[in-house]
Amino acid sequence: MRFLGNKTRMLENINLVINQNNISGKIFCDLFSGSGSVGDYFKDKYDIISNDFLYCSSIISKAKLENKTKPNFSLFKSQFNTDPFSYFNNKKYSLNSQYFITNNYSPRGNRQFFTENNAIKIDGIRIEIEELYKDFIIDVKERNFLLASLLESTMGVSNTSGTYEAYLKDWDKRALKPFVLEPIKINETKVINSNSVYNLDSNELIRKIEGDILYLDPPYTTTDYSSAYHLLESIAKYDYPDIGGITGRRKETNGKSKYTRKEQALINLEDLLRQAQFKHIIMSYSTQGLITIEELKKLASKFAKGHLVKVYEFPYKEYKNIHSSKKGDNLKEILIYFEKDNEIIKSPLNYTGSKYSIFNEILKVMPKHISTFVDIMGGAFNVGANVVADQVVYNEFLPHTYKIIELLLNTDKQTIIKNVEHIVKKFNLKKADKESYLKLRTNYNETHDIYELFVLHMYCFQNQMRFNSKLEFNSPVGNCSYNETLVERINSFVPKTKTYKLYNMSYENINFLEYDKDSVFYFDPPYFITNATYNDGKRGFIGWDADQETKLLDYITNLHLNGYKFILSNVLYHNDTQNNILVEWIKTHNFIIKNVDNVGSKNSRDEVLITNYDWRK
Repeated sequence: MRFLGNKTRMLENINLVINQNNISGKIFCDLFSGSGSVGDYFKDKYDIISNDFLYCSSIISKAKLENKTKPNFSLFKSQFNTDPFSYFNNKKYSLNSQYFITNNYSPRGNRQFFTENNAIKIDGIRIEIEELYKDFIIDVKERNFLLASLLESTMGVSNTSGTYEAYLKDWDKRALKPFVLEPIKINETKVINSNSVYNLDSNELIRKIEGDILYLDPPYTTTDYSSAYHLLESIAKYDYPDIGGITGRRKETNGKSKYTRKEQALINLEDLLRQAQFKHIIMSYSTQGLITIEELKKLASKFAKGHLVKVYEFPYKEYKNIHSSKKGDNLKEILIYFEKDNEIIKSPLNYTGSKYSIFNEILKVMPKHISTFVDIMGGAFNVGANVVADQVVYNEFLPHTYKIIELLLNTDKQTIIKNVEHIVKKFNLKKADKESYLKLRTNYNETHDIYELFVLHMYCFQNQMRFNSKLEFNSPVGNCSYNETLVERINSFVPKTKTYKLYNMSYENINFLEYDKDSVFYFDPPYFITNATYNDGKRGFIGWDADQETKLLDYITNLHLNGYKFILSNVLYHNDTQNNILVEWIKTHNFIIKNVDNVGSKNSRDEVLITNYDWRK
């Protein structure tokens, strides 16, 4: 198939990268499928997820991924005593007013993408395919196979240089040939796996899928594929669209591809890599692309495990079109491979209200590009530590919590472990051992040693860091202890973003105007309508009441009005109580809500993420 960026000649190289890196798995995703050649090649090895923004491309992928071989067309043959290809090729069609292609893209429509005879044939076949499907003479798989065959055969008689951004002034020999419907070529196999084909925006779909291998071939060139293949899109949809201009382009409001401008291409690619829940990522890149290979490697390394990225270069002969460079002979095709770091770091500080368990839900609402991520009520730092950005800011108002996080981040890990184990041994601490625990607690309330506080937190009741009005630690002993899992969490507690800053202040003292507009501010306040030891106002710290809730929402509103992005974690209702202050605030400003979870009827609550930007676009 003559399709820009067709990876047919790169298939063995992609397989080479998979084999050299001992990549295994069950699910392979081709997120920008185009001609469907990649999914077709690998369909006997993996379950394929295929996607393309163009409907015509999704139809071609369906034809290749839904079938082991060419369909039998049993019912059609029994009714017409021939196969559909012979039937269509022998049938004569007469022009009528419904023939959209003939009336708009042949000389009859003052354009010469096709001769009038070939256009009539294309229209006639396209309409009859739909009639046969509607009358149950062919099933959906057979319909898709015929339609894909029509699209590919159409390209064989198109009077173009390869795309539909222009037609040739003189008739090409290929375009003068009579139209013949040929079966689309597919990789024939003995098995067909569980494959899925989507026709969605890639940045939308990536938030809904997961798997083992993600192959990315974004169209990061100046060519807009919606424009380049508008005519095939109209044949596939046959929806009689509004058209205009010299070439009769569709006047749909989908807009240009997100990957045809350098800045937008980088931002959207960053979003894909951030959201990708795949272990292995392989990216195709052409040296003719808008993004430099250095920029692409730098971006990939941010999300790669150990920041390790491998680059493979292959010679590649350029497919010429009206936007082709003059350096086609030097064009190289590059494959970039890395293992995605999808591990969610868990803070060694077990913290009430921690967002560790819902981090992936928070991740889905992240903006596409993040310069600085401000974890403004950081707590145990389970959110900010897992965010990839240019810079991360951790802020925590409670000094005891802040000091433990500061210790965990700024002290050598082995030193931390050595000091913790010294305290455990010194006080002979054991799980649920009240006597030894109280000795440590008494000692801490005299020394205020941060290591002793950290160890107390490990052994106290439900890991609740409680204090009395004199700021003395008073949590009772619990059923927890220092263990190997905590050792692992201490060692792995390293923020994914290398550049980070730590602050211990009220959110009100953070001047958001000091940050650029690509920053995002994440708020995780005490939930006003729930009861917890950290917000009841009885533990030596300020409680969280309606006044505090209103002050926070005023601060966030001011941030919003100044053009900054925010994410707010909260609950709209808990048991029989609704947070009316929050509900009315959301309605007033028309903010976006994403539901996170609804716990069962015994503890009913509606936990949500609130944003002032639409992360779904």
